This record gives sequence, C-alpha cells and structure tokens, in this order.
Amino acid sequence: MKILVCIKQVPDMESKFKVDSEGKWYDQTDLAYRMNEYDEYAVEQAVRLKEQVKDADITVLSIGPERVKEAIKKALAMGCDRGVHIKDDEDYKKDPYQKANIVYEFAKDKGFDIIFTGMQSQDRGSGQFGVILAELLGIPAVTTIVGFEYADGVVTAKRELEGGKKAIVKVKLPALFTCQLGLNEPRYPTLPNIMKAKKKELLTHDVSEFLKDEALVETVKVDYPEKKGGALILEGDIADLVEKTVQILKEKTSVL
Repeated sequence: MKILVCIKQVPDMESKFKVDSEGKWYDQTDLAYRMNEYDEYAVEQAVRLKEQVKDADITVLSIGPERVKEAIKKALAMGCDRGVHIKDDEDYKKDPYQKANIVYEFAKDKGFDIIFTGMQSQDRGSGQFGVILAELLGIPAVTTIVGFEYADGVVTAKRELEGGKKAIVKVKLPALFTCQLGLNEPRYPTLPNIMKAKKKELLTHDVSEFLKDEALVETVKVDYPEKKGGALILEGDIADLVEKTVQILKEKTSVL
C-alpha cells in the first residue's frame, strides 16, 4: 500500500502577527513555526494504518521555503518513510487550487492508494486543498473524518457534520481523507525515532517542476479586524428591558 500525507508548516498561533509591507499577508519574520495541527492527525493516521497493514509505505510532502523541512522531519520521526520538499519561497501567494495542482503533478503517476491531508490549514483555513486534489486525481474524497477503520481495501470513516451529528461512510481505495481534530492522538517523536529520521530520504524539488496552472484567487488586501464600539448593557425589570431593546433596535439599527 502506498500512502501520501500532505502537510503544511504554519506559524504558532500564539505568535504576534503583523500585516506585511505589501498588505497582502502576514509578516513572516520573527515567527515560530510548527506543523499544522490538523496535519498531525493525518500523519498519525497514516502511521497507524502502516502499523496495521505492515507492507505500507508512507511519503510525506510539503510545499514551502527551506524551513518547512523541519515539519517534514517531524513527520519522518513520527513514522513516515520518506519526505518530499517542494521548494517554494512564495507558497503563501498561491491559492488552494494552485497548490493542489502542484501536488497533482507530483502524485498523478505514483499510484498512491490513499492520501491523507488535514481538514484545513490554521493560517488560511479554506478547507479546499484536499477535495481539489482528489478531484484532479479522479478519486473519492471523504472530509472532516473523526473515525477511521480499514479492512480488505475498504475504509469505513466517521465524518463530523453540523450540530454534533456524525455520518458513517464506506469507500473503496484509492481515496483521499481530510482529517479533523480528535481523529486520534498524535504521537510524540521519541529521541531514537528522531535519530532514525535523520537517515531517511528527503528529496527536494523546485516548484517550477510541477507548477502548471495560474491561481484562480488573488489576495487583494489583508487588514486587522475593524474596531467597533463597546456593548450596551441594560439592567432592570424584564418587561422594561424588552421595551428598551425594541426601541434601541428601531433607533440604531435596521432590524426593525
């Protein structure tokens, strides 16, 4: 079984963000970076599947500048077999469609049986990459999975729906799965596995080898959230509060 895991390196969400000089993204200097949290669940599920089927082989792939190799090395220490770094110093300027096309060009002739991605990235949060990649490859996509079982070429996945509801989906491989928080508990790389990871294959390709399509979406401007006035707190008898609330809505809004 051939498994591909797509991961992204993102800033630590506790970082202090500033809009960059172009006003189209955040300033990437002086930020601490880590593997996207959703992708950690994808890596863990891939490694668990390998432990189950024994003959599986896991490739972990990431697009980005030189620093993304640190995220790839963590995935290798968690149990992936080889890493692929598609070097792109301006990956943040590419939309999900363009990135999915880059991975498609890499993966289209590799015969992957199963692909794991995170449900979304913590910085952009579009949730589009995985389903676009599956569409390009012509395979089913099962999104926001919180449960995963494999047997005889069929995956039974539990999907998270709105309102706390779940759906059970069965799909034959090849297929792609986007992983939601809570799917599993990602393992912490041990020191021996970190040392083993240093000897694992990590190939680097320039993005120009796979870049075929133009972006469909352009980020025009990034700005800070607009500051608005404070809340109005009403106190007193319930009947009076209702009357005051209705009056405020009439005078200050277009709701009534």
